[in-house]
Amino acid sequence: MRAVGFNQNQPISSETALVDIDLPMPEAKGRDLLVEIRAISVNPVDTKTRKNAVLEPGQYKVLGYDAAGVVKAVGPDVKLFKPGDEVYYAGAINRQGTNAEFHLVDERIVGPKPKTLSFEQAAALPLTAITAYETLFHRMRVQDKVASAWNAVLLIGGAGGVGSIAIQLLRELSDVTVIATGSRPETQDWIRQLGAHHVLDHSKPLARQIAELAIGAPAFVFSITETSQHIGDILELIAPQGRLGLIDDPKEPVDVRQFKRKALSIHWETMFARPVFQTADMIEQHKLLTQVAELVDAGKIKTTLSDVLGPINATNLKAAHALIESGKTRGKLVLSGF
Repeated sequence: MRAVGFNQNQPISSETALVDIDLPMPEAKGRDLLVEIRAISVNPVDTKTRKNAVLEPGQYKVLGYDAAGVVKAVGPDVKLFKPGDEVYYAGAINRQGTNAEFHLVDERIVGPKPKTLSFEQAAALPLTAITAYETLFHRMRVQDKVASAWNAVLLIGGAGGVGSIAIQLLRELSDVTVIATGSRPETQDWIRQLGAHHVLDHSKPLARQIAELAIGAPAFVFSITETSQHIGDILELIAPQGRLGLIDDPKEPVDVRQFKRKALSIHWETMFARPVFQTADMIEQHKLLTQVAELVDAGKIKTTLSDVLGPINATNLKAAHALIESGKTRGKLVLSGF
């Protein structure tokens, strides 16, 4: 089968940073689905893994942690899906990825594709939806109010893939006020269209902008990007007993002792934890993807697809990686078919 992989950690400008390869057809065993890939999207984790993965000599690593496709075959222990079902999911970082014609994935982290979306539109959603949902509702528990705090969430980096779906999930599944940041007019407009109550500029001091709203100290901060750059503002603006969620890898070490004075809690999310460690509750990802699909089909959440860059091949994937590394993308970048 056709796939795109790499066997050296190289900058994306290198000719062989990603290459077209042929691999054997995988076989579904246990609770695995064999999915025929119709569309994939690209995330920051793809670029980070390409730069940092430990590679076996002579072996190719296939990236890709978002996909929409059709179930081709199922393992003997599969209970949730059958051949012919249309699905969407984000896979697991410790297995081969979705940048291939066929892909194996555990059914417990797969959802039924939203019926009202194309494969391209659906492929934009899984990883970011899981990340946003788990951070907000499983880790930070925004549904549980913080005493004496403004019942609000500040999303730092609201225009990217995670921020775009987080805004929508908060509006549909909670009663919190949504404050989101964007640094350019086009990203701020995007954030408003998605439903944020307030839009701030993260290129300027955030604590001062929160104070100017004159509503109070927000109970929750979801730092999606550049946490180390904003940590001083976060500590100043967040309410006592507030909750901070983050998903990035701060460039500078964060001294957690700074959080003691306000009795703040920190919640670090990686959506791969459940599938990598085969946790007893990993089926929660199937459940939340099913709920997101229902919200989409009810017209309450829209895809965060921004651009389709063409078919799945090394040339187009290199272009997508370069755009992700620029830090200036809005929504999600998708590739469609082979």
